[in-house]
Formats: sequence, structure tokens, C-alpha cells
Amino acid sequence: MVGLKTERMEARISADERALIERAAALTGMSVSAFLVSSAVAHADDVITAATTTLVPADYFDDLVAALDEPDAVPRLEGAVAQARRTAHIANR
Repeated sequence: MVGLKTERMEARISADERALIERAAALTGMSVSAFLVSSAVAHADDVITAATTTLVPADYFDDLVAALDEPDAVPRLEGAVAQARRTAHIANR
């Protein structure tokens, strides 16, 4: 559902740009206004997606996931856990 459109934007364009936009709008069966908004929103989505998405090769991604699944050894932490397991935390009464 499209919300109430109350905002307005303006741009200065050349006569050639205007003719090009009007022709494209006519070819799509859209009003110039609807064509401009539709085109600008689609391009904005593309720009935002490109700026916020990282694509990596599948083998790199698989290696990354495998590395995350296998945690690095942390000897000091492992020693502390072993020490804690050997130490009685609550005295039996």
C-alpha cells in the first residue's frame, strides 16, 4: 500500500533530457512524474544494495564458515576452565 504522497522534489534538466524522459515515460505508458519517481527509487535501491552488500566467491565463503565453526584454541581460558572444574565452588555441609 502506497502512503499519501506529500513530499515534492524538483530538478533542473536540459531540453534534451526532458525529451528523453518524456519519450521513455510514453513508451512505458507512465506519466512523466510516475516514470521519474519509479526510475529514481529503483536506482536508489540499486545504489544502496551495492554499497551495503559484500559479494565473495563461494569457496571463500565456505572457508569463512568453516573457520567460524572451528574456534581458535585459547590456552589460558582452557586452563581457567580446567582449574574451575577441579575446585569445589560450594562446600558440602
